[in-house]
Amino acid sequence: MEQVVLLAEDGSAIGVQDKAVVHHADTPLHLAFSSYVFDSAGRVVLTRRALHKKTFPGVWTNTCCGHPLPDEDMAGAVLRRLRDELGMTCSDPELLLPRFRYRAEMDGVVENEMCPVFRVLSDDEPDPNPDEVDSAERVPWTEFAASVLDGTREVSPWARLQVPELVKLGPDPLAWPVADRAGLPAAVQLT
Repeated sequence: MEQVVLLAEDGSAIGVQDKAVVHHADTPLHLAFSSYVFDSAGRVVLTRRALHKKTFPGVWTNTCCGHPLPDEDMAGAVLRRLRDELGMTCSDPELLLPRFRYRAEMDGVVENEMCPVFRVLSDDEPDPNPDEVDSAERVPWTEFAASVLDGTREVSPWARLQVPELVKLGPDPLAWPVADRAGLPAAVQLT
């Protein structure tokens, strides 16, 4: 059974819980990540969540999200999920938003996560795993960001919050600065 790391408000680990039962109406704060895969032309890979997902089914979002396993390196977790969900081989993840945190609700199920955000580079074509991803597409970053900011593109609640923060890093996603690890939740292991 896959487990997630439960967190205190200061970002320290306080236990684990089975992933299958952690998301409900009173979801405890836990550790997650979001990643954005860019190709060499600066296009971002967007994914549409599988239609049978418990939360936000069929919603377009960033490339990949997930939860590190207890004692798993966060970069390794990002690469594991990209491989599992999209069959992609990618560069080492680069930290962009160490302090990102969000809470979102859909039909009584709550997401409540400290969720560092990473940039990953790959020109691999996504091969979506239908258990996780309905479809994928590549979109120029500036086009995607503008459509999220002006409200013409519907995306997941976390992507809607992340995009304005990423836009602040500059117009070229391939030139964004890597963030200081000091802002990460204490429970994060990152080599």
